[in-house]
Amino acid sequence: MFALLVSALAVLVSIPLSIFVAAPCIRKYIAGGVCKSTAKLNGKVVVITGANTGIGKETARDLAGRGARVILACRDMVKAEAAASEIQATTGNQEVFAKKLDLADTRSIREFAENFLKEEKALHILINNAGVMLCPYSKTTDGFEMHLGVNHLGHFLLTFLLIERLKQSAPARIVNLSSLAHHGGKIRFHDLQGEKCYNRHLAYSHSKLANILFTRELAKRLQGTGVTANAVHPGVVYSELTRQSSLMYRLTRMFYFLLKTPVEGAQTSVYCAVAEELETVSGKYFSDCAPAYVSPQGRNDETARRLWEVSCELLGIQWE
Repeated sequence: MFALLVSALAVLVSIPLSIFVAAPCIRKYIAGGVCKSTAKLNGKVVVITGANTGIGKETARDLAGRGARVILACRDMVKAEAAASEIQATTGNQEVFAKKLDLADTRSIREFAENFLKEEKALHILINNAGVMLCPYSKTTDGFEMHLGVNHLGHFLLTFLLIERLKQSAPARIVNLSSLAHHGGKIRFHDLQGEKCYNRHLAYSHSKLANILFTRELAKRLQGTGVTANAVHPGVVYSELTRQSSLMYRLTRMFYFLLKTPVEGAQTSVYCAVAEELETVSGKYFSDCAPAYVSPQGRNDETARRLWEVSCELLGIQWE
């Protein structure tokens, strides 16, 4: 009996010991790819939505460190100003600014774009990073379901309003943050706003699929302009994105060591924004700084074209 107890204790001790020994390998696997480009961005202008925290903030820090003039386009100006000051201090780059942008309000999007076009003569990199996740059913100021309205339609409108400046500044790049969750998404044109049937997990997946399809159609329409558009999956990152779900919030904090840090999560966004080898690559989807598999739904050109047309109708714009 004593021998059995000793053996059991030895097993229990060996489990955390094994995890401790394997920890460096586990962390390396979780971290994923790293952007190895040393490209400098002096003289380049960058706009990053949702850059006051998490992945967006670390993307902004990296690009500011490369010398870019970086605009943090954020809803919460208190956090945005604090983030801008912190990035200025850590990078030594004083060309980092916070500007008001609420993607849940088309009036705010238009005001941001109007002010940007008045103040900035160039735009070389647009990173559509901001997003919401697992929201209870709710609507934006304009009556759009929140996931679709912020994650897709808000960035669709912002890109539309800034696209000519991007073309004028070519070569230029657009980076859209999607997610592995797009594999579970479906564009339900008969119930695009989730009014008939709503599930917040599926709503998030649908919006991330919309990001993929938007990128695909946008890349086709930008051929020959010198502007590229690519989508990225940042990985499962320890951030504030799960704040709308108390269960997911608790789980991410319990298992934070199995998640990417915001710095690690920002690597693919940075890669798509600066890597020299991607200068002419467009319409692709990346994860861990490498091409990744897109779901069959995300490769459907007819769905992409129809979603484009419906998005224009909902926003009241004409984008040829």
